Amino acid sequence: MEQERKFWNPYLSGLALGLVLLASFVLLGKGLGASGAAYRVGVTALATLAPEHVAGHGSMGGMVSGHSPLDNFLVFEVLGVFLGGLVAAYTAGRLKLRVIRGPRISPAGRLTLALAGGTIMGIAARMARGCTSGQALSGGALLSAGSWAFMMMVFVGGYAMAWFVRKEWT
Repeated sequence: MEQERKFWNPYLSGLALGLVLLASFVLLGKGLGASGAAYRVGVTALATLAPEHVAGHGSMGGMVSGHSPLDNFLVFEVLGVFLGGLVAAYTAGRLKLRVIRGPRISPAGRLTLALAGGTIMGIAARMARGCTSGQALSGGALLSAGSWAFMMMVFVGGYAMAWFVRKEWT
């Protein structure tokens, strides 16, 4: 199975991301992150099914009183990330409906692992009250020692976990 290698230039992509982060700090006074948007979308969905529960819960109740939880820049940031990903994939000639995987795993197995990993990351982001992107981009840009230590441990954990899932890609 031949795999495409066409991507955007990582240096130009990093520069563009840095400029977006700078614009976010200058224009909004806030950094970037993604888990807040997922939480807000979840609260909105839950409020339609169980409004009493949401209203009675501290952090969720404050989100729905007087305005929509979707009235937040993070929701639009994540929509922009999705649209930007589509533009990037299209301009790189990689916009195709397929599951990219290693030779020793089925598409269903790859999707199962991706869902499990995303679920674990989402739960961890909620427990930590923030996501990896917010820590790395916003905290790192502010030279927060905690953010830098956190990101170093993310890489250590990633490299340690890679040993266990290496057979899925080789």
